[in-house]
Amino acid sequence: MTLSGVSTVQQGFIRSDFPNDAFSEAVIVTFDSELVSLEQLIDVHLRTHASTSKHSFREKYRSAIYTFDDDQRRHCETYLQKLQQQFEQPLITSVMNYVDFQSSDEKYRNYYYRDQDRPFCRTYIEPKMLVLRKYFSSLLRNP
Repeated sequence: MTLSGVSTVQQGFIRSDFPNDAFSEAVIVTFDSELVSLEQLIDVHLRTHASTSKHSFREKYRSAIYTFDDDQRRHCETYLQKLQQQFEQPLITSVMNYVDFQSSDEKYRNYYYRDQDRPFCRTYIEPKMLVLRKYFSSLLRNP
């Protein structure tokens, strides 16, 4: 299952400017804005991870949107403020500058699709897939 308009998703580790210059798990999404908007991708991102939780693993798993220029940054910040009203708890998702990216090892890529019955997949990934199917079915396409 993939989102319409998304051509690639690179899994790996990303860093931003100080004080967020340590690498954190992330993906880089390449998409066609004629088919899926940045706003739709942000909405999917916020609803498929703990975007309001300040859990103990936040350094390794930041809740962030990384941008490539100032216009994109302002646009994302404005949209996050708009979406805040749809969440009961404050969003902790930050908008950060992209600085560097390192791809993850091949053995970790497409983890879910290689064996969906693994406990990690059933516990953490499948609930996210259910959110996608329930709230974003109009954006989904089969691979």
